[in-house]
Amino acid sequence: MPLKLDVKRQLLARSDRVKCVDLHPSEPWMLVIVKSFEVCDLPVRAVKFIPRKNWIITGSDDMQLRVFNYNTLERVQLVEAHSDYIRSIAVHPTQPFVLTSSDDMMIKLWNWDKQWACTQVFEGHTHYVMQIVINPKDNNTFASASLDRTVKVWQLGSTSPNFTLDGHEKGVNCVDYYHGGDKPYLISGADDRLVKIWDYQNKTCIQTLEGHAQNISAVTFHPELPIIMTGSEDGTVRIWHANTYRLESTLNYNLERVWAISCLKGSNNVVIGYDEGSILIR
Repeated sequence: MPLKLDVKRQLLARSDRVKCVDLHPSEPWMLVIVKSFEVCDLPVRAVKFIPRKNWIITGSDDMQLRVFNYNTLERVQLVEAHSDYIRSIAVHPTQPFVLTSSDDMMIKLWNWDKQWACTQVFEGHTHYVMQIVINPKDNNTFASASLDRTVKVWQLGSTSPNFTLDGHEKGVNCVDYYHGGDKPYLISGADDRLVKIWDYQNKTCIQTLEGHAQNISAVTFHPELPIIMTGSEDGTVRIWHANTYRLESTLNYNLERVWAISCLKGSNNVVIGYDEGSILIR
């Protein structure tokens, strides 16, 4: 049975390149990082809401983390975080922890209750670490995607990876966890133009999604709907059935390359970041 998908465009905002997007869980806000706001002069590649603190955290090419109060826009913290560009930020859902990944091939754990001390460093990747995502079913584990062609799964408290998923032919740009309780699945997208679904208990690739014409830049299991969304430098977002892996829809808003997709538990809203702006769809 094909899904009855009704995709409505809610908002289109043209701008410079949008490399990162996030949705606020309770306010009607989407956070879109264009090359620079008053963060710094260099590109900002990673940004997240920390709603319980009324914060926005950004990571940029000057290798620093900046934390802003989003009500006053004053800067709360500046952290010299890495020795190369910061690619990704993940905020722990319950602990005062932030994970960051960088072109210095490291992942770092920061504790804001300890004056933003770096409490752990995760080493093992041999190329840029492009994205990190915390397991929604087990907040002590997280996955990382790297240009060394692998996805690694890690545990807080352990410095070496639990295991490595190896199967892409080129660098891996993006990774996400399946949110439902029934399937121990990860999804990854890479420069080989392929999307892979992994069973992380058996550590096997169970499905490969083909069809994008360029590098895969964003992947997500929707937290509410039985769909997978994949974004590519070919300018399209493809929507796949999460159970049959059938291609259900291809979205093309002619905003050049796709860089980021963000969904929210409890919502049908999805925000997509492109070279030429951002779109909120429902």
